[in-house]
Formats: sequence, structure tokens, C-alpha cells
Amino acid sequence: MSVFTPLARPELEAFLAPYGLGRLRDFQGIAAGSENTNYFISLEGGEFVLTLVERGPVQEMPFFIDLLDVLHEALLPVPYALRTIDGQALRELAGKPALLQPRLPGKHITAPNPQHCAQVGELLGHLHVATREKPLERRTDRGLDWMLKEGASLTQRLPADQAAQLQAALVEIEALKPRLLALPRANLHGDLFRDNVLFEGTHLTGLIDFYNACSGPMLYDLAIALNDWCSDAEGRIDAVRARALLGAYAGLRHFTAAEAELWPAMLRVACVRFWLSRAIAAESFAGQAVLIHDPAEFQQRLAQRQTAPLALPFAL
Repeated sequence: MSVFTPLARPELEAFLAPYGLGRLRDFQGIAAGSENTNYFISLEGGEFVLTLVERGPVQEMPFFIDLLDVLHEALLPVPYALRTIDGQALRELAGKPALLQPRLPGKHITAPNPQHCAQVGELLGHLHVATREKPLERRTDRGLDWMLKEGASLTQRLPADQAAQLQAALVEIEALKPRLLALPRANLHGDLFRDNVLFEGTHLTGLIDFYNACSGPMLYDLAIALNDWCSDAEGRIDAVRARALLGAYAGLRHFTAAEAELWPAMLRVACVRFWLSRAIAAESFAGQAVLIHDPAEFQQRLAQRQTAPLALPFAL
């Protein structure tokens, strides 16, 4: 269970009292997280999620609060930091930065269909359009430089065939880095996987877990989403789902010629990012009761992205 910081009822009650949301009815740790500690919180005033941020400096927390406020004001279905009666959003609990947010309705989809994918593409398009004119600046701590550094280290510990595969991807990233970073920018979710989106039936009701959010190339965010939502069991891109996602996104933002040219490479970059982070997590938390996603999933997807993928629609 991925609850890195266990909490007792008395300390929770003391933390929650300043929100003025009534008596604590129940609380439960959420097992799905792999980086932060999350609890479902049931109060007389409603249902909420409490997050204790386990990774990242405290000084970056205002970025996440401000970004979610911007997206909430743009009417996107995102959580946002609730304020205490005296106006505090970011607080501390058990020595960790802590936020209380509304619990959004819905559940995760494990087997998405084209309708689900179209809504994901539309939501991502709205997120980018809402922030591209004036992105809130935050450099990701798992960007291209991180991939090059950690990838070089990981190749020393991989079987020869996987090391060669990763090394080839790193050479490509190094060569394309200036062009990738020059692509059109906005704020990115950075982790738009199936377990970070909520649906009620076929209706998208929430986008959660913004703790990988940053500013950067919009195409990278799209590649992350498509690699998860539109991959089949063998790691290949499902063309029907991919067309649904890309078409819905393109209805809100047109692609540039540079984005169309770099799209195949960006899909590979997004595979490398999660192959590395999952492999590092598997090593760091080996033998611990922490949710670990399989690194081999993205190693397989990277192999499948060597052939030409579905082209971007309506590139200008």
C-alpha cells in the first residue's frame, strides 16, 4: 500500500478543524499512489482527498496551487486546494506539505474505448489552450537532461539488448534536444495516464494528480497521454483510439509543421521517461509495500515506436 506517511485520527482531526467542514467521519489511505501519500477523507461537509507531498521541494507547491486555480477557473474538472477559514491553502501535516482538495466523482478506466480517448484528447486540448498564452513556469525535474543522465546510468545495469535499445534512444534525445525544447509551449499535466482520469460511464468527470505538472512542449504531454490511452497489450498504437484522441485535441489546437515532424521522436521520448522512472522506482522500493509499475511496459512500447506511428492530423 503506497501510504508513505501513516496518520492517526487525532492528528487528522486537528489538521482538518480549520477548514470548517464539520466532524471527521472516516478516512482511508489510497493504495494507487506511487509517489505521494493520499487519503480519502469523509467529513460532514463532503468527500475530500488529502495529499501529503513526499517528493519535491516545498517552495514549488505554490505553483501547483496556482495552476489548479487557473484550470478550475477555466471550468476544467480538476481538484483545487481548499482554503482554511483564514485563507490558507498550503499547510503542513506530519512534517510534509499537505493539501485538502474536493474528491471528484467517477472511477478509473482500465480498458478505454475511442469515446474515452476522444474526451481525454479534448480535455488535454482545453488544458493547453487555457495556459499557452501565459504558462506558469516550472521546470520539470524529469526532463530531457534528467533522462540523459539517468539513462546513461541505467544502461550500465541492463541486459545488453535493453542497454543497446536505451542507448540508441538517448543518442536521439541528445541530437534532437534543442528542437524538442523549441516546440510550442503551455502548462503540462505530465502524467496523463488512465489512473489519473475519472469517468462516470463514458463521461469524463475529473483529471487528478498534477504533481508532475510543469511548463514545456505541448506535444510531449500529448505523447505521454497517447502512449498510455492508445496502446494495446503488445505496446502497439491502436489506430482507432489514437485517431479519436488526436482528432479531439486538434479540434481545439492546430499542430505546427515542426510538431508533425518531431511527433515520432516525441513518442519515443515519452517512452524513455517512464521506462527510466519506473526502473528507478523498482530499484529504490524493492521489497517494500509500494505500488511499482512495470518498467518493461515502456521498454516494449519504445520498441514498438521505432516504426512510423499515426501522423498528427491537420498539421499547419
